[in-house]
Amino acid sequence: MDDIAVRFEHVSMAFPGVLANDDVSLDIRRGEVFALVGENGAGKSTLMNVLYGIHAPTDGKVFINGREMTDHDPKAAIAMGVGMVHQHFMLVPSFTVAQNIVLSREPRRGRVFFDNAAARRKTAELAEGYGLEVDPDAVVAELSVGLQQRVEILKTLYRGAEILILDEPTAVLTPQETEELFAVIRRVVREKHMTVVIITHKLYEVLAISDRVGVMRKGQLVGVRNTAEVDEQTLASMMVGRPMLYEKLEKTGAPGDVMIEVKDLTVRDNRGLTAVRGLSLSVRAGEVLGIAAVEGNGQSELLEAVTGMRKIESGTVTVCGHDAAGLDPGAIRALGLAHVPEDRLATGVSREATVADNLLTGKHRQKRFNRFGFHQRTSTIERYAREIYEKFDIRGSGTDVAVGDLSGGNMQKVVIAREFSFDSPVLVIAQPTRGVDVGAIEFIHRQIIDRRNRGCAILLCSADLDEVFRLSDRIVTLYEGRITGEFTGTFSKDEIGLGMTGGHRDREAVS
Repeated sequence: MDDIAVRFEHVSMAFPGVLANDDVSLDIRRGEVFALVGENGAGKSTLMNVLYGIHAPTDGKVFINGREMTDHDPKAAIAMGVGMVHQHFMLVPSFTVAQNIVLSREPRRGRVFFDNAAARRKTAELAEGYGLEVDPDAVVAELSVGLQQRVEILKTLYRGAEILILDEPTAVLTPQETEELFAVIRRVVREKHMTVVIITHKLYEVLAISDRVGVMRKGQLVGVRNTAEVDEQTLASMMVGRPMLYEKLEKTGAPGDVMIEVKDLTVRDNRGLTAVRGLSLSVRAGEVLGIAAVEGNGQSELLEAVTGMRKIESGTVTVCGHDAAGLDPGAIRALGLAHVPEDRLATGVSREATVADNLLTGKHRQKRFNRFGFHQRTSTIERYAREIYEKFDIRGSGTDVAVGDLSGGNMQKVVIAREFSFDSPVLVIAQPTRGVDVGAIEFIHRQIIDRRNRGCAILLCSADLDEVFRLSDRIVTLYEGRITGEFTGTFSKDEIGLGMTGGHRDREAVS
């Protein structure tokens, strides 16, 4: 076992009504990048949570560097050299980067006082050593999502991790940030001989970064392959248990009337700095306008302004022919706009509420769900929630469980299901498939194009350029809050990338 970093021997993990891991035996080698893939609810994160000590396995044993794991808690796992960066970050927003990284292992002056200078120095040295540039004095709440992930990784490395688990590490990253992360992974594996386990849904990234890949389905490990010997089609078919044929998304019909119009829009970010600078765009019925931008260039603030979630400094926003500037999200929804927000946890779902309650949000006052305006029609609600739950293939223990108990991908399905069920003429969608498995991605993409073909005007923003390419009729690139390019017809990633980094090209590519 000298070359085995982690060994699972017949590990099972059961929760009430759910067998999340079913007799899993797996070896992960020292000094390799191992990818773990599978559909939402396949048991990937649960298995890694067992390794990190969050769960004690119902059956079976776990060995780390040849030693059996007997104490199942994160503190013991960390002491054995395991670190985990979760899909949903665990940082203190009001603390600085340095304070978060050294938390619980703070350097001291005189054994009593927190040594802030030492914390800043250690953070800077760690960031430089791993090529993860970040400002030690920056407040975490003011950082982009991509930079917050860097802080999480640095915090784990600061604790001496030899085995690094990354749960959906690129779900919040731009293509450029993903390449930077992969460069760091390759360097720590090569130079530090670390073991890195990546849980991901992005199969092209599995092929780009991993040495071996394990596929899980319905709690079981269905196979481990050398990455060089498989392709996306093979992995996708293993994940879903049937031949996976990526369907062509047929787009029909011509664009109609303008349904979203933004003119000379200026918006500030949370720090009071100008994030959107005199921006103008329009979206017509029956088209998808995709936004391509490196994170932090105003795309989030733009979508929040259009949907009423952020104050407009100047300019106008029109939705379905009505002035929407200054209206709250409820009033804009009443104009005919549905919204899939960027952050499902912060603004997409109520984690404590049930799946049924989340699916009903926005429709809860409708007469079909209420009697005399206040007494809920429970059976009607249950029937409606079950219908939407099944239509969108949400996987969990049912509609009466808390949304917070679902996997991240299934939470996203709840948001998509709720917003698409409004059948609104306008859709604003941010990161539609973030953290969603390959089978669900195909389903969500077909739903988006179906809505587009039925005449819906869709404003789409995604950090996944392949997704933007596949779904959009037109693409605009943003840089520092301004549109730097508009593309229709045939165009390349290089052209889009140039616009995303502030370069200038013709505003319409050659068709």
